[in-house]
Amino acid sequence: MISQPRRHCTVELQALPSRIGQVRRIVSAQLRHWRLDALTDRAALGVTELLTNVHRHARPDKICTVDIELLLYRLTVSVRDHDPRLPRVHDAEPYQTCGRGLAMIAAMCENWGARAQGDAGKIVWFTLPVPGTAPLTATLPVYGAATTGPFTGSTDLMVPVDLAPGPGPLNGRAGTRSFVLG
Repeated sequence: MISQPRRHCTVELQALPSRIGQVRRIVSAQLRHWRLDALTDRAALGVTELLTNVHRHARPDKICTVDIELLLYRLTVSVRDHDPRLPRVHDAEPYQTCGRGLAMIAAMCENWGARAQGDAGKIVWFTLPVPGTAPLTATLPVYGAATTGPFTGSTDLMVPVDLAPGPGPLNGRAGTRSFVLG
């Protein structure tokens, strides 16, 4: 069995311009703490775009939660708000000053998406690959086959080069931090 180290940070806030800057700084500091400096600019830009969408479009309120999760070789940043309407990528005209946020996220990340949460709202997320990770090469039994051999199929198992946990547990749970911006 492969143990999957997990690190998690949650920030609850009202998506106002001043709070968005604070969340950028929290995301940057958290990634530096996890020794993922190479992801800082893209993660901060992506979370800014998602929070700006909440600020501009979310109804009935601007309250949201940002989750940053590091799981082995992938950083996932998600924003949950109370508006059930899913975002759409628009083809912005060259003269338009907005409407490119999701297209920019799609261009800079490994993957992104939106998940409806019924009347509770939605979650919009993106993932970034952790630098210095390589696919796991394994010899696995193939069920129903007489032989075993190197696994060459698609796999999500990756092995990080250096993801040693930071010092001590955070908030009583190892690898978890929570913030509330009031």
